[in-house]
Amino acid sequence: MKNLYKISLTSIFLLLAFTTSYAQNIEGVVTTTENIPLEAVNVVIKGTTFSTATDPSGKFSIDTKGKLPVTILVQYVGYKTTEIELNAIPATPLLVTLKEENELVEVVVSSRRRIEKVQDVPIAISVITGKQAEQTGAFNVNRIKELVPSVQLYSSNPRNTGINIRSLGSPFGLTNDGIDPGVGFYVDGVYYARPAATTLDFIDVEQIEVLRGPQGSLFGKNTTSGAFNITTRKPSFTSGADFEVSYGNYNFLQAKASVTGALGKKVAGRLSFSGTQRDGLIDNVVTGRPTNTLNNQGIRGQLLWTPTVNTNIILAADITTQRPDGYAQVVAGVAPTQRAAYRQFDAIIKDLNYQLPSLNAFDRKIDHDTPWRSGQDMGGISLNIDTKIGGGTLTSTTAWRFWNWDPSNDRDFTGLQVLAKSQNPTRQTQITQEVRYAGQLTEKISGVAGVFFIDQTSQTDGTEESGNAQWRFAQSTTSNLWKTPGLFEGYGIKTDANIRASSAAVFGQLDWAITDRLHILPGLRYNFDKKDAHYARTTYGGLQTTDPALLALKKLVYSDQAFDSSTDNTDFSGNLTLTFKASDKINAYATYAKSYKPVGVNVAGLPTNAQGQPLLELAVIKPEKVNHYEVGVKTSPFRNSIFNLAFFNTEIKDFQTNVQAAELGVNRGYLANADKVRVRGAELDASFVVNQHLTINGAATYTEGTYVKFTNAPLPLEETGAPVAFKDVSGTDLPGASRWAGSLGGELSDQAKFFGNAGKIFLGLDSYARSEFSSSPSASKYLVVPGYAIFNARLGFRAAQGLSVHFWGRNLLNKDYYEQLLPAGGNTGQYAGVIGDQRTYGVTLKYSL
Repeated sequence: MKNLYKISLTSIFLLLAFTTSYAQNIEGVVTTTENIPLEAVNVVIKGTTFSTATDPSGKFSIDTKGKLPVTILVQYVGYKTTEIELNAIPATPLLVTLKEENELVEVVVSSRRRIEKVQDVPIAISVITGKQAEQTGAFNVNRIKELVPSVQLYSSNPRNTGINIRSLGSPFGLTNDGIDPGVGFYVDGVYYARPAATTLDFIDVEQIEVLRGPQGSLFGKNTTSGAFNITTRKPSFTSGADFEVSYGNYNFLQAKASVTGALGKKVAGRLSFSGTQRDGLIDNVVTGRPTNTLNNQGIRGQLLWTPTVNTNIILAADITTQRPDGYAQVVAGVAPTQRAAYRQFDAIIKDLNYQLPSLNAFDRKIDHDTPWRSGQDMGGISLNIDTKIGGGTLTSTTAWRFWNWDPSNDRDFTGLQVLAKSQNPTRQTQITQEVRYAGQLTEKISGVAGVFFIDQTSQTDGTEESGNAQWRFAQSTTSNLWKTPGLFEGYGIKTDANIRASSAAVFGQLDWAITDRLHILPGLRYNFDKKDAHYARTTYGGLQTTDPALLALKKLVYSDQAFDSSTDNTDFSGNLTLTFKASDKINAYATYAKSYKPVGVNVAGLPTNAQGQPLLELAVIKPEKVNHYEVGVKTSPFRNSIFNLAFFNTEIKDFQTNVQAAELGVNRGYLANADKVRVRGAELDASFVVNQHLTINGAATYTEGTYVKFTNAPLPLEETGAPVAFKDVSGTDLPGASRWAGSLGGELSDQAKFFGNAGKIFLGLDSYARSEFSSSPSASKYLVVPGYAIFNARLGFRAAQGLSVHFWGRNLLNKDYYEQLLPAGGNTGQYAGVIGDQRTYGVTLKYSL
């Protein structure tokens, strides 16, 4: 990490030292009426996708792309939006003075491939600015969910991460690489196929747009429940730099730096760095040191080339590493199963003369004998070309990305050597290409049309190995042969799992203005998906014997298994939206969308029949078929206010779900289809500027997620050992679906000076709450996560330039809560919890040049 810090900071200082301004664009400076420069002011060329933001000195530079005359919109929270009409490029920089009225920011988004106000977009969408994310400490997606309650993220480690919107997107439980996520994750137009990307720190983010509902006609990759559209700050021809450092309890240390400037008359660059470290929050009584540390580093570089006034070319590269001693889970409880008394967890550990280090998970104590390792590297390179053609913009985005995963887990969650090894290192690479055109087609019709292609491969070489306590946990008969010395010790499986998945699509959406207030928006998509999978596992080790009885016992724990599958699928999908702007303050819309999630394949082992043969009918998983209905209204009921409502109903046929099998050999669970599920609910987003000192914002969601029909569901934990293999759970709740979730926050501020810098002193409070939810594919009374609420606060001073400082605290009431509950491998009754962080606090210093 030290070397990465040195390289990153040296590169930043070199770039800062050698940047000079060669701007030949429209330039200007934005200040307040008190002549204080304003940073991060949004500057947009009206009617185009061209935009920029002011630097810490209030300066901006924006290219008109040869389009004259133009109207420039200058927008900033708390200030009146200014429009400037220009017939020619001014000879001197514009001087723009914004009047402070403490108005709500008129947030603009690019989710429909053009710059427009978020209140005018007929999509349920939440926007978190980079500045807001920094202020609230939301440096990754897991923190963003506290600001956008429609988002759920569950992670027992980076690989086993699921991100959902409205309780849909990824099946609950351990990750299976054979299916696609239902929530798209895009950074600067590049699709990230691995959900592990959501666990990494943001690097120099400008804005985060969270779109809810199916997104198939605007984005390259089809997504059934929503998308994250993240944009980073772009290179600027005006030199600037930001440096930030945070320090907190548990030796939390986070450093960020970003520098930008011109490298030539037509070339600009930006280099950004982020690093986070923190000591562990859970004590390992065996090693004597805390675990679940943070250790993340990332660097991102961008080069902007403007060969003509109509063309922008950005070459970007990034690399992020994660090396925590972490993601350990704590035993949260023990459920009595329907197995024989000698197969219950308490009886097993009594026979082995073992006791858990604590019966209270929130003592945060473990005695795991297998080290936890969650090393991952993720990065790539992309080339984005934007060129103006006619009344629109042609965009090409080409990218190559990789993900390397190097884990070690203790999946029995005890200090016993049940599973001595449990690790599935993975290497994934992807190539994506998207070409789209967005713009005004006729006087009444605008739209977007594009093509998309992705090809990815994933190779897993896994190991699972038994320890000296495996015999007692696996014992399924009263035969004394189970006690044979060394029978299972060192006995395990080597796994070779490979997937190659390709997808190609043509998509588009029109916006037909029937009248100035009434628009109809049809969208279509054609998709082709193909997946080829290979799975093979081979047993090794243990007692070498030819005794048929002993071999039969070993086979009950692990057996050889191999299968190949190949499948492809085509699909037509689409959506139709009707939007009516009743007035400047009321915008209503209604949407129907037919969407789908591609066919899936199992690559983590399959359950076996009575003869010990894999159930090959489960090797291929049918695609999801989605019907989605939504109505919403976006309003500004009075000055400086936003009040938005949305009602939705989503029905999915052949829902792809994850099943955690009781068989040890099915070591990562397997995929299956539930006949039909339904998710319906309502969402509220609101923001108010009470006066020039006080702002309030809030969001709430009610979600009802139900298995309409699921007759072959896995048994819940407490029914393990029942004479039947499956259960009808029709009518029960979907996992991960809280009925209620919400966030509420506010900020009180006033003008002030700090070390001679003009700015604002502020006090901010934020809260997040959700009701209980099931943490198991089949509802178990033992795997229900209780509802909880957490409260965060910040106090400090911020300035557009110079020094800013604030103190922060998270989970101020030190609430004990689970983020997820999950059964141990083999389902002997014990289950573990992913524990939320206890109270943390610290201070952040930022200096802007």
